[in-house]
Amino acid sequence: MQVPELKYYGPNDLQRLPQLQKLPRSEVLAMQAVAQIFPFRTNSYVVENLIDWDDIPDDPMFRLTFPHRDMLPAVTLRRLVNLLTEGVAGSVIQRYANEIRSQLHPHPEGQKEYNVPFLDGQPVQGAQHKYRETLLVFPSAGQSCHAFCTFCFRWPQFVGVIDWRFATREHGLYLDYLRRHREITDVLLTGGDPMTMNARQLSLYVKPLLGPGFEHVQTIRIGTKALTYWPYRYLTDSDADDLLRLFESVGTAGKHLAVMTHFCHWKALQPPAAQSAIQRLRSAGVEIRSQSPLVRHINDTPVVWIKLWKLLVRYGCIPYYMFVQRQTGPHDYFKVPLRRCLEIYRRAVQSVSGLSRTARGPVMSALPGKVCIDGIAEVNGERVFVLSFLQGRNPAWCGRPFFAKYSDTATWLTDLEPASGQKEFFYQPELREILTRKAALKAGMTL
Repeated sequence: MQVPELKYYGPNDLQRLPQLQKLPRSEVLAMQAVAQIFPFRTNSYVVENLIDWDDIPDDPMFRLTFPHRDMLPAVTLRRLVNLLTEGVAGSVIQRYANEIRSQLHPHPEGQKEYNVPFLDGQPVQGAQHKYRETLLVFPSAGQSCHAFCTFCFRWPQFVGVIDWRFATREHGLYLDYLRRHREITDVLLTGGDPMTMNARQLSLYVKPLLGPGFEHVQTIRIGTKALTYWPYRYLTDSDADDLLRLFESVGTAGKHLAVMTHFCHWKALQPPAAQSAIQRLRSAGVEIRSQSPLVRHINDTPVVWIKLWKLLVRYGCIPYYMFVQRQTGPHDYFKVPLRRCLEIYRRAVQSVSGLSRTARGPVMSALPGKVCIDGIAEVNGERVFVLSFLQGRNPAWCGRPFFAKYSDTATWLTDLEPASGQKEFFYQPELREILTRKAALKAGMTL
């Protein structure tokens, strides 16, 4: 296979990309202005293989990877355009950009306040432990991506604000935390994208989990978008063979390796390189699960999900989650009402075989846990959303149905009110206690 050249493009390249010359200069300048707030990075594979340039700016893969003027309020956009055209110092633009970013909920659902674990009174930097069985680890060398999704809820990792980042070195405190917490069965390496690391760097995080002291860790997950944005990572990169051997070693050690990929649209599965990379991963004993948020402008029709799930099953991947877009960054641009999310999910899941119905959704990864919208029903004469937890800060919440008043406009759990005259949802008193304990621990107190 011919080795392709990987080129990266950033905000300063928008004016020079020949594919964008068909757009009015004002539109390209607006894109450049938006890229001062939200991280923009794409690459030659995306540009040459995934985007239909005759359909921009409406092509879904274009919307997925290139900024759009509507991602910012008109007033903010005008200010940024003026700063760019007036040629002011980059430090001035950066200060203004950080002011705007701080208003966009950079760490939604308590990631920084309540998900960081503690060991002997110290915060375990670069780790999150929200659910009992699963620990998230953010390798410091993997806090980048081959390209950035415009809706990414982890955008604060990439904007240069150190206090907003999660990251740990391979010998970090998280290993001691793991040794003591035997309830943890799954370790998720995430980012950024761990697949931007070379095989040697990645092995420093994987290999220890295969040895003594970590017998309780049954599954290693790797969250990555490389199958969409750079499938050659598994095919022709100089250490691709070393990477596959590392993956094989996980199975040899009697553990399970799952690549948690993010296919947002069926177009990402069309290139032969993506299909070949999937085959190579599967031959190394890797299970591939695909998850994605449902986002406006990109995949907010049942037809997209039907074709996506069918292709995933065809190529040996498991449809996993249909998420609801989180309340962060350009949320207003991407959000879809919950009742519409449910309609799309139902119409899609009714049109595929049982092998595709492994996809759970629509799911909100919210402050108390992963909340699934199971349906709309009438209870005691009241129209309600039927909800349940797939994961919770207290595992006992899982599988217990609860009801919220129906709303045409709600886009997130916090927009919903309890049904049947209840003052609060069943989990809220205990959630307050959990968060109070975590806040006290963070402050160095003991309750």
